[in-house]
Amino acid sequence: MKILQPPHWPRSKGYSNGISARGRMIFTAGVVGWDEAERFPSHTLAGQFAQALVNTLEILACDGAGPQHIVRMTCYVTDIDAYRASLGDIGAAWREIMGRNFPTMALVAVTALVERQALIEIETTAVVEQ
Repeated sequence: MKILQPPHWPRSKGYSNGISARGRMIFTAGVVGWDEAERFPSHTLAGQFAQALVNTLEILACDGAGPQHIVRMTCYVTDIDAYRASLGDIGAAWREIMGRNFPTMALVAVTALVERQALIEIETTAVVEQ
């Protein structure tokens, strides 16, 4: 993988502006912050974010991928203000679960998600070098 950072742009915080990669691609569906019994152990955005990351890594592991292979994530949140207020906890969860991997990211505020208790849903693309 190669991080694409225009030299005259300021360094982005917590994500990459672009990544180029070659290899086997893995895509996840929208992953929410519930457990294997489809129950939400947390009713906070940061807690659900952390669980969604754990769930994402479990899916990727089924085909030999880990956080270092993630090239893109799209996050959908139901409350942008709650997201902004939770950035410290979200950042701590990211560092603990994902380490120093910073894929390209987009965050979109939506009015609702299919799972009524879900506060966040994350789609992920990973590329495993061949």
